[in-house]
Amino acid sequence: MLRIETLTKRFGDKTAVDAANIAVERPTMIGIIGRSGAGKSTLLRMLNRLSDATEGTITFEGEEVSSLRGAAKRDWQSRCAMIFQQFNLVPRMDVVSNVLHGTLNKRSTMATMFNLYPQADIHRAIEILDRLGIAEQAPKRAEALSGGQQQRVAIARALMQDPKIILADEPIASLDPMNAQVVMQSLRTIHEEDGRMVIANLHTLDTARRYCDRVIGMRDGRIVFDGTPAQLTTGAARDIYGAGADFSEDATSTQIETLDRPEVRKAKALV
Repeated sequence: MLRIETLTKRFGDKTAVDAANIAVERPTMIGIIGRSGAGKSTLLRMLNRLSDATEGTITFEGEEVSSLRGAAKRDWQSRCAMIFQQFNLVPRMDVVSNVLHGTLNKRSTMATMFNLYPQADIHRAIEILDRLGIAEQAPKRAEALSGGQQQRVAIARALMQDPKIILADEPIASLDPMNAQVVMQSLRTIHEEDGRMVIANLHTLDTARRYCDRVIGMRDGRIVFDGTPAQLTTGAARDIYGAGADFSEDATSTQIETLDRPEVRKAKALV
């Protein structure tokens, strides 16, 4: 279904992603973990074609998307939706209009300029918001919502594209633990109910184990782990994070009950 072969991205003399190979045979939920600077975000940006690969190919359902240009590239980006850490909403615009921006690739320039949307699209946007538990926020400005609510609006906007793949780049990094769990459960439900592939960059081992079917670990641009959550042992995590024997999984935890312990705060400083 999705095949990434020797995918490489260089910035000058720095290699951000080094010959990545990933094969996905069916829609699944994948977590990509690793330290900051490991190449996770660059990998997703190449998948979405926000950034071009230096070498290698990306193939989806038999089509080489890494070589697409112009309208074909924009069509791919509508089938491969992107969710960002900072939400990328229009703060002063109401929530439902932000969600409707997910249809921009399919609308005329004139309709976009005058903010004109078919009634069916408006109804669908509200239905998606209702599915995510925030339909009552539809008339409010996006800036009036909490971080967790704004991220769910960003997910709703992605769903308006009706994508085959949803890419989530650190979707919970700026959220508190409770909102992080709500957002991750929303992505998991979308995967299970819609049969969409979800690939999420994550910092936390417990989140990857809890919500993902498959975990990929990156270190210094290279894939150093690719397996099931059960195979993500503490030893494997040490290798992914380049940590020594003093590495503690609590350092990457989003579990509310562990976050306030002094030893956890100290461990986080090591990651």
